[in-house]
Amino acid sequence: MEVHAQRVVPADAEVPEGVADAGVAPSADRVAELVATGRPVLVTLESEDPGPDAGLLAAAAVYVWLGVRTLRVPEAQVAAVQQVVDMVDSIRGTRPPALARRGLA
Repeated sequence: MEVHAQRVVPADAEVPEGVADAGVAPSADRVAELVATGRPVLVTLESEDPGPDAGLLAAAAVYVWLGVRTLRVPEAQVAAVQQVVDMVDSIRGTRPPALARRGLA
């Protein structure tokens, strides 16, 4: 299982060196183009909600599934978005699940 470095950073964080900045809520096609270059990609997501924003979390899941490696989100959203990133990575098989249970009937 290959582990990829996924980062969720606050909105005021600078773009790390060597990372392609896709901008604010780019189209899936644009993200796919940037991911295809092989460089890590950063997407910025914005929200006015003080608590977890379902739309922002859904968008984060799609972007991570497409291959985005860094998400820049409002400070209030960082923890929830990190959970989404971990979930998507577990589904893709690039990280072990946080908790694995074996269902026995």
